[in-house]
Amino acid sequence: MINLVLFGKPGAGKGTQANFLKEKYNLKHISTGDVFRYNIKNGTELGTLAKSYIDKGDLVPDEVTINMLKEEVEKNPEASGFIFDGFPRTKAQAIALDHLMEEKDMKIHATIALEADDEILIGRLLERGKVSGRSDDQDEDKIRNRFEEYNEKTAPLMEYYKDQGKFHSVNGIGSIEEITERLSKVIAAL
Repeated sequence: MINLVLFGKPGAGKGTQANFLKEKYNLKHISTGDVFRYNIKNGTELGTLAKSYIDKGDLVPDEVTINMLKEEVEKNPEASGFIFDGFPRTKAQAIALDHLMEEKDMKIHATIALEADDEILIGRLLERGKVSGRSDDQDEDKIRNRFEEYNEKTAPLMEYYKDQGKFHSVNGIGSIEEITERLSKVIAAL
């Protein structure tokens, strides 16, 4: 079993790369964004609450996120491992994820950050917003707000995983294949 956390600012390619990695390593991809969208689309209590934050360009509070994530892990008891995409985003969430993993006799094996320049990511997100219709991808101010929140909250999280020897940084600029190859090298070394 292998459990990975993918980091990166919005637009860094976490979802795209997770799709390749889940096939290659037979893992279950849990995207916090996809879980939010599913709950929002289906009008669940957690989904309605999450939507109120997303529409303002804010991050969804830890308690809501953790409850959604726990449901997803429990839906997949036979998975060969998980790729967590968009979670954890804070040290408190990382600690909660470690506790959840311990409850299931599992652990996080590695965290991998996809690094990319802000201006490149803003361009990617504005393009994605034209296709997806997502309100949080159509406004540059909201995008920059999400980047600021990421920088503020994720920096201590990276230290948390560095202290455990589980943090890896990967260049997120290049072709999808080049980035997948960089990620595969990290995973092969685990």
